[in-house]
Amino acid sequence: MLGLLNKTKLVIAPAVRGISSSCVARTSAEETPQVVEKPNVPVPPTSSGPALLLPQTFKEFAPLNLKDCRQAWIENIDAVEERKLGLIELHPDVFATQPRVDVIQENIEWQRKYRYVSFADTKNRAEVRGGGRKPWPQKGGGRSRHGSLRSPMLKGGGISHGPRSPTTHFYMLPFLKRVLGLTSTLSVKLAQDDLHIISNVDIPSQDPDFIKDLIHERNWGPSVLIVDKNDEFPENICYATDSLGYVNLMPAFSLNCYSMLKHDTLVLTVDAVKHIEDRLLYQLHRTDAMVKGQKFKLDQV
Repeated sequence: MLGLLNKTKLVIAPAVRGISSSCVARTSAEETPQVVEKPNVPVPPTSSGPALLLPQTFKEFAPLNLKDCRQAWIENIDAVEERKLGLIELHPDVFATQPRVDVIQENIEWQRKYRYVSFADTKNRAEVRGGGRKPWPQKGGGRSRHGSLRSPMLKGGGISHGPRSPTTHFYMLPFLKRVLGLTSTLSVKLAQDDLHIISNVDIPSQDPDFIKDLIHERNWGPSVLIVDKNDEFPENICYATDSLGYVNLMPAFSLNCYSMLKHDTLVLTVDAVKHIEDRLLYQLHRTDAMVKGQKFKLDQV
């Protein structure tokens, strides 16, 4: 009997040791945290686009009531599909003024006339060919006294007080009317939902079809004016719009009432909006406005 117990003890002991060792191994594996190595996934670079909301500080020329500030969406231009990138606040003195249609009409008429030169010309009696001799004697004929057949009173003669070329129609509109024309036109464009703001003018392609699809997708046009702060535009947008007669590029310092009304849609970059606001607010609040309002001189800077 003792021998049987010794045999069973020898058989059972390894099994118990195996179970205990496996349990200890399993519990130790559960207690020690396993470090899982993550694959090296490249981190996408953060976009350098504008923030979700671009509030204006308006430190120097703050509006009387901040509730009058307008807000506009900032759109993307790197793809045909429209995507809202954020909001930007617009100064009410520039984009929310009471539109003066009469001032806008005066600006349009001024821009159309100051570059117009009339080449209508007539010949006076000295320039008409012929008429060198006296047609008839001074006395004895019973006729009126004449010294040339090219007198303005006779048929085939010269024209007196006729138009002389070149005749310029240049005149200078008063300074404040020019500033008020810009603010009124920008306010009208924003109120009619014809003003759009984009982050920049960098497009991914030089294909004109990209601009065509972009205009069709976003209901711009049929004519579009794109304005940026600088006068040097990226290469892609220059090539893409070169063959499109209804899409024009313009720097901010060339912005005028005639061009804004000639195009149905006005597209401004964020930098152009800030630059236009700074310049117009300075002109509206400048201290020497009376000097600028004096009669225009050709040597005026």
